[in-house]
Amino acid sequence: MHERIAVPSVETRSSWIIATVVLVILALSFGAPWITIVALKVIAAESDGLRAVPALATSLGWLGFGSGGIAMGYVAERIGVRSTVITGALMICIGLALSTGGETWQLYVGQGLFVGFFGIGAMNAPFYVYVSRWFDRRRGSALALISSGSYVAGAVWPPIFERAVAYAGWRQTMLYYGLFEVAVVVPLAAIFLRPPPKLPPFGALGAMSATNTVMEWPPNLVFALLGAAGILCCVPMAMPQAHLPAFCSDLGILASHGAAMLSVLLGTAFLSRQFWGWVADRVGGLETVLTGSACQMIAMTAFMFTQDEVGLFTVSAAFGLGFAGIIPAYVLAIRELYPASQAFWRIPTFLLCSGGGMALGGWLAGVLYDHFGTYAPAFAAGVGANAINLVIVGTLVFRHRSRSPRFA
Repeated sequence: MHERIAVPSVETRSSWIIATVVLVILALSFGAPWITIVALKVIAAESDGLRAVPALATSLGWLGFGSGGIAMGYVAERIGVRSTVITGALMICIGLALSTGGETWQLYVGQGLFVGFFGIGAMNAPFYVYVSRWFDRRRGSALALISSGSYVAGAVWPPIFERAVAYAGWRQTMLYYGLFEVAVVVPLAAIFLRPPPKLPPFGALGAMSATNTVMEWPPNLVFALLGAAGILCCVPMAMPQAHLPAFCSDLGILASHGAAMLSVLLGTAFLSRQFWGWVADRVGGLETVLTGSACQMIAMTAFMFTQDEVGLFTVSAAFGLGFAGIIPAYVLAIRELYPASQAFWRIPTFLLCSGGGMALGGWLAGVLYDHFGTYAPAFAAGVGANAINLVIVGTLVFRHRSRSPRFA
């Protein structure tokens, strides 16, 4: 457990209320991209049978909210999170409406620019920075909670969307969900999101070394390695999430069961993420990343050799247990290694890298499936990317333990 200096804590009951409201907002906002994932085969049937088309739309959404997080992070620093979140909710609604237009470019622009860049991008990265300022002692647990928004969305919405798409079609599902999202998120943001308390400039664990290094390396070199590791771990992370319903359908498993399997994966991820947050508060961010990434690689390998429904439910649950704590642990590591004053740009930049990895993984799986007619090569590529990630993170953990002080 980290040794902490006795300083007054900013954490109050209000901190956890804020974190819970943020979790609800993200669970609703991250629901939007799941419509495209659940309806992947239906949308592909309208695009000459190419799964790469809806897969690319989902990937553009990941890339959009990753890059949008950097731009909207700067905006949120200046006008406040409340305004950016309200704007983001409206943009998600517009993006879903545009996606139903019938043209491929409308799907790409709707998902990538409006749902991704201006929508979730105005919420996800700014929320990491915002909530980290409400906590100083249980920051890892708080970040784990809010980062579970995407998993709550994945656990709750796919079965609902599967029924809605079957009953009303994917276009009507997008339109109605966009209106529902605005009706809930805008009031929550207006009522609850207020400026965070002021934190000490360097947190509770120390200050930057006299030589301005991290682990006795240039700070931006370490940050670049973290970004590369984030990309590589998110490539395999995206593949089951983006293609599991389609993969199950290929094996003759009912679409409703495939959607339920996705809910199991992400529901397990939500529950285990809280455990990983508890672990990260005690052993540190980098060590948690290393452990979670190793577990993810084992589960990803199991996807390559599992074909029956019971086995896939089991592997899906194991995958959710493994990867759940990785991203918030990276964010915690950044807050440990760098001054609080740099969080507003380092955290969104890292999330762009992780979002880029998610985009690459989802798109690559679609392309490899279209070429080979099976998901096995895509899963193998994911395992390879995960192995390189473990080498990078393992190197950083080794150097971190032996050389470097940390920030809070």
